[in-house]
Amino acid sequence: MTAPLYGIYGASGCGRGILPVARELLMVQGIPARRLVFIDDAPQPPTINGHAVMTLDAFSSASATTRHVALAIANSKVRQRLSDILVDRSIEPMSVTAANVVIMDSVQLGEGALLSPFVTLTSNIRIGRYFHANLYSYVEHDCVIGDFVTFAPAVKCNGNVVIEDHVYVGAGAVIKQGQPGKPLVLGEGAVIGMGAVVTKSVEAGQTVVGNPARPVES
Repeated sequence: MTAPLYGIYGASGCGRGILPVARELLMVQGIPARRLVFIDDAPQPPTINGHAVMTLDAFSSASATTRHVALAIANSKVRQRLSDILVDRSIEPMSVTAANVVIMDSVQLGEGALLSPFVTLTSNIRIGRYFHANLYSYVEHDCVIGDFVTFAPAVKCNGNVVIEDHVYVGAGAVIKQGQPGKPLVLGEGAVIGMGAVVTKSVEAGQTVVGNPARPVES
């Protein structure tokens, strides 16, 4: 009998990290592992870590009652482009949340989020579409996060912070707490370097590194 089909788009590092989480979630729902595949349009082996690898065209035409895809692509612009393709093909966005993720009070989370193990979202937080939070990252109270934002592992986002669309925050970065009514802002498309300590707002499109974080000189 035909059943739903689930795909992790991206068979490289990010996808291989989130697929076991998705597999566990689906198995709890009684969905067998064979209904979960990798999707990748670059040349790949036929199977990776025991799961079939398909192109998006093959996935779109495979026998299924419904199709669901998690976009495990680190590049936020590519993630956005692919999200539009999924809409055109009537493929549902798939969110993946590890079993040990902690989500507290009044957290709004947009479609397509990927929350890796040991992520914590505390209280009064609004997060947009296709958010990636990697291992051991957290978001503290009263934060607003836009669409297609990426946290590498162990990002520490403290309270009263606004993160605009397409911001990338590198592994181990720390974002200082803002103030009520005067949040610390990471502007659209900003890049925060690995291990940076962000103590003040960052302009749109700016790359900052170091402790305290300073703009990279061109």
